[in-house]
Amino acid sequence: MGLQLKSKNILVTGGSGFLGYFVVEALKQRGCKNIFVPEIQKYDLTQMEAIKKLYKDARPDIVIHLAGRVGGIGANKEKPGEFFYDNLIMGIQMMEEGRLAGVEKFIALGTICCYPKFTKVPFKEEDLWNGYPEETNAPYGLAKKMLLVQSQAYREQYGFNSIFIMPVNLYGPGDNFDPASGHVIPALIKKCIDAVQNKAGEITVWGTGRATREFLYVEDAANGILLAAEKYDKPEPVNLGSGFEISIKGLASLIARLTGFKGKIAWDASKPDGQPRRKLDTSRAYREFGFKAVTGFEEGLKRTIEWYRKHGA
Repeated sequence: MGLQLKSKNILVTGGSGFLGYFVVEALKQRGCKNIFVPEIQKYDLTQMEAIKKLYKDARPDIVIHLAGRVGGIGANKEKPGEFFYDNLIMGIQMMEEGRLAGVEKFIALGTICCYPKFTKVPFKEEDLWNGYPEETNAPYGLAKKMLLVQSQAYREQYGFNSIFIMPVNLYGPGDNFDPASGHVIPALIKKCIDAVQNKAGEITVWGTGRATREFLYVEDAANGILLAAEKYDKPEPVNLGSGFEISIKGLASLIARLTGFKGKIAWDASKPDGQPRRKLDTSRAYREFGFKAVTGFEEGLKRTIEWYRKHGA
């Protein structure tokens, strides 16, 4: 049967962000009426007083903690201290206050960046501690990974029902298309569309193009998180992905084709590739709560490009 979300007070931190928007929509589709999304201006989640106030105002039964400081390789390299501190302090305080407030369930969102740099492909959850994360995003990845440690420790000592979900790189409509802080898909879409509009014959992309990535459409991710909220109550972390892998070179060619960019793609090898390969083993999510990604990659890219043409360009 699982947890019935419909009747619960649900707090979604980061609920107005990229993933958060789709999680809130998916909750509404499930008939949830009492959804509390804190505004950043009102609740600074790096401050304990703000978190105490949030729990008082929202009175949640369920917490879905999505809020975080996120960005691509460039942003992580530029501000590793902020990425570490903000993510760590938000998560630790949110979970501690949730425990004190007696919430029924806490869903903590990790990241694929938790994995060691040279994890054997496909990444299995039990490989999580077999090495140090990729340097460019290690502070972010480790800050998020501490939520797993906290989840498991709180479950053991307090019987606190906290679960830890690790989604792969997300993409989709409403993504962050700012070249300074965005991830690879929105950055490439923007570059290609700008080049077509400005009749530029060439775009430059970071790295060698040899690194591989796996991507999950944001709507699929939202559905996976809610399936876990309803059906998963164990201490072990769970991967959330689509189970496929594409090289950055292949991705750039695909996005160029879908956006109509016919020029040259130049590679700036002085810039980092990030983790060499990324592909998840997604069997645990399917086994434990029946999650399987349903959106085909090309279809998801088309929807994202269409959204950007309408809203972003």
